[in-house]
Amino acid sequence: MSEALIELDRLEKVFRVRKRAGLLRREVSEVRAVDGISFRVRRGEMVGYIGPNGAGKSTTIKMLTGILTPSGGRLRVAGIDPARQRTALARRIGVVFGQRTTLWWDLPLGDSYQLMRRLYRVEPARFRANLERCVELLELGPLLEVPVRQLSLGQRMRGDVAAALLHDPEVLYLDEPTIGLDVVSRNKVRGFLRDLNREKGTTVLLTTHDLTDIEQLCSRVMVIDRGRLMYDGAFAGLSEVGESERTLIVDLAEERPAIEVPGARVVRVAGPRQWLTFPAARSAAPLVARVAAEYPLVDLSLREPDIEEVIARMYAAGWEGARSGGAGADGGSGVG
Repeated sequence: MSEALIELDRLEKVFRVRKRAGLLRREVSEVRAVDGISFRVRRGEMVGYIGPNGAGKSTTIKMLTGILTPSGGRLRVAGIDPARQRTALARRIGVVFGQRTTLWWDLPLGDSYQLMRRLYRVEPARFRANLERCVELLELGPLLEVPVRQLSLGQRMRGDVAAALLHDPEVLYLDEPTIGLDVVSRNKVRGFLRDLNREKGTTVLLTTHDLTDIEQLCSRVMVIDRGRLMYDGAFAGLSEVGESERTLIVDLAEERPAIEVPGARVVRVAGPRQWLTFPAARSAAPLVARVAAEYPLVDLSLREPDIEEVIARMYAAGWEGARSGGAGADGGSGVG
């Protein structure tokens, strides 16, 4: 379980962008989408890879799958150079790319799976076992005869997760796997991924804007922004960087003055609804219990800090503070 399955050493990706600089003239500029990132992921790890839009997450994943060729640095997945051995790598990885499906749009979901069995040359017995397990745990049974184009976003996401696992990949790349899912379905997908990792040792690299996904699934999180790795360490350590805050939204039975409880402060009041913030590193349970015991509570919800807010606070705390947020899996800082 200590073997490094994914290795990046000063990985770079530079795009050349042409811009109009006159009627007949064009200027060429360089955009460094990935700027010298280094990290290692051990076999069997579940790692969150997060950052704001345009940070370089998708570019990194595309290089890890062989879709894009690096401009510099070294990259290996299961000992394979993705750009040079893309076909060989494809049989060892699974990918779910957010809004883009790998399923056949006009075919029933079940037919898409049969085509994938042939593409990946999966033995029939192993295919049936994997499909039955995915169908049961992701509740896909009623959808197998439905054309993919008729599926809702949440249904298709579950279908794509199953499709990525039919050939028993060693590495699974997930981009927003719970997008469009209701609370119950989100919990089912999270439970499915936990079981997959525990039973088969599948290595998972997860990108998402939902920090609850990261908190419940990943023991390690990496934050990328502007092509550089800002943080590599435990999720709890991320919450402490820049003193991030969570928000408890409380609906009271009647309009009241601002709630007063230790460890939290009211930042907004709108009739019977109040917003309380508290340090993200602290558990919400004591705060919820105190509010419920002392105030006429109707409902409440918990809002995690947005990743953009976390990164903004990292910058506010200073770049050096962000860099020292945690240690990578190989004992280094994880910062390129």
